[in-house]
Amino acid sequence: MNKKIKKFFKSFGPGFITGASDDDPSGIATYSQTGALFGYAQLWLSLYLWPFMSVIQEMCGRIGMVTGKGLAGVIKKHYTRSILYVAVFLLFFANTINIGADLGAMASAAQLLFDLPFAFWLIFMTAVTLILEVFVSYQVYAKYLKYLTLTLFAYVATVFAVKQDWSVILFSTIIPTLSFSKDYLMNIVAILGTTISPYLFFWQASEEVEEEVVKHKIKAMGVGIPRVNNRDIKDMRLDTIIGMFVSEAVAFFIIVTTASTLHQAGITNIETATQAAEALRPLAGNFTFILFALGIIGTGLLGVPVLAGSASYAIAETLGWKEGLYRKFKQAHGFYGIITIATLFGLLINFVSIPPFKVLYYSAVLNGLVAPPLMILILLIASNKKIMGKRTNSFFLSSLGWVITSFMTIVAIMLLYNLV
Repeated sequence: MNKKIKKFFKSFGPGFITGASDDDPSGIATYSQTGALFGYAQLWLSLYLWPFMSVIQEMCGRIGMVTGKGLAGVIKKHYTRSILYVAVFLLFFANTINIGADLGAMASAAQLLFDLPFAFWLIFMTAVTLILEVFVSYQVYAKYLKYLTLTLFAYVATVFAVKQDWSVILFSTIIPTLSFSKDYLMNIVAILGTTISPYLFFWQASEEVEEEVVKHKIKAMGVGIPRVNNRDIKDMRLDTIIGMFVSEAVAFFIIVTTASTLHQAGITNIETATQAAEALRPLAGNFTFILFALGIIGTGLLGVPVLAGSASYAIAETLGWKEGLYRKFKQAHGFYGIITIATLFGLLINFVSIPPFKVLYYSAVLNGLVAPPLMILILLIASNKKIMGKRTNSFFLSSLGWVITSFMTIVAIMLLYNLV
């Protein structure tokens, strides 16, 4: 059985890890708030976002595989510096806030389960994520990330620990419910921002290049053009589709759990992922509470390194530094330095007197506003024959990509109009 499990996980790559890391504690908080505030009304997003999310991430993965560079490296070579600097700054800013909120959520969840001070768990979680990312080899680290995705199934189990009306759930999943109120639109933008998020674009493109270095298809990240065949593209595409399915399935189960418990009980204001776990205890029992809390810790250990890593890839490529998790610390001081700085900034955010969920929620909204311009860049790059050769977008992929980009742009404009 162990051999079968190992073989199963070995077949997955950057697409699977990217999809799973999308359900970090910030995502859990956003989905929990969605279920608590709107019940099943926005459940349809988890179904309809899956193909669009898969398409955008497939483009990012293909760009990395074909060019041997991360997104920042490609933008730097083919577009203006001002576009690059704005994209990288917004990525680092949003990621740092996300890291802080995720570390705080992990520490709070550990404090709920094990009676030790919040500060202890915060420092412990920060130290663990930094040690693993900086001092563990890429092969071992990637394997560790794959196994951490198992923690996502805690949210599948919680659904079946609570009585559900599956006919209502099915209807709400298939038939979209629309409203043009400010709160409804803002929550859609937050879901879009935490689901189709800029850090995922940069992470998957760079991780596909990491895989090519490990497989000796190129000498180093940004050095040489990889030899990519049709099988490589098909494997990456399947890996990405499965990863995005896992991401959206978990989002679906979290919304269902909180809609059927918190919303039904009239609890509509959730400020943290751990508050959602605590609120579930009297409504759904200790088993559900423990699973939900453990899931926060596991997904944080998966998500924080991805957030810090994606920012570091982007900055290192922008500044021309040596990059890559396959490199040892002494070979890429700047790259690992950015990972450390981003993580420590995230740690410090927890000592600032700002409500963590408000920062987290609005950072998700910010991601939802920032993502469309980056998606336009990704679509242009993935369709450019000078950059991609014969691996450009098909008409079908481009069509889906422009549909979701247009949708996110329209929703963002409608939200900004409502806020003015």
